[in-house]
Amino acid sequence: MSRPPLHLQHLGLCDYESSWRRMQHYTDQRTATSQDQLWLLQHPPVFTLGLAAKPEHLLAPGDIPIIKVDRGGQVTYHGPGQLIAYLLLDLHKKGFGIKKLVARIEQAIINLLTGYNITAHTQPGAPGVYVEERKIAALGLRVRRGCTFHGLSLNVDMDLEPFRRINPCGHPGLETTQLADLGAATDLKQVGADLSLHLASQLDYTLTP
Repeated sequence: MSRPPLHLQHLGLCDYESSWRRMQHYTDQRTATSQDQLWLLQHPPVFTLGLAAKPEHLLAPGDIPIIKVDRGGQVTYHGPGQLIAYLLLDLHKKGFGIKKLVARIEQAIINLLTGYNITAHTQPGAPGVYVEERKIAALGLRVRRGCTFHGLSLNVDMDLEPFRRINPCGHPGLETTQLADLGAATDLKQVGADLSLHLASQLDYTLTP
């Protein structure tokens, strides 16, 4: 049985709010024949607060913008040098529930890191991917009418200092890490290409441009 296509878009450095509104619009306008898509991009510095986010997890945001959004999860940081992958998928067609989707996304990231000789793992009750006790990738998704948007962020080669201005993902004292600090690939184009292949494999798609 052939795998359905997953259409890949490279969007470069994009304003967070305009990207978010574009995802909402695409999801709201979807029909049964709409393409499932994977968007790869970066964002300028921004803190985002998920639906359940508590303001006390913003410790000292300073001059970095704060945006309340409609994904799951608490507070996180996005900035240049971090790879963002947004997944616009129709779960009805996939036959996935959200828990299975999250597990497969996490496994795709773990497989990517394994290919870079990095041992990574998940933690019960704390979505994302960790290297030892440091978080390297965060997940935050929204499902609307059976279709997903938002996705994941992977720290590649960025300034990690803003993570110290928050309790990342609502966990006080949680430290973060990135590929650059682990001696791995730091070219975002290459990391994006590698991640896309692992996501397509785990989610049973054929990747198409």
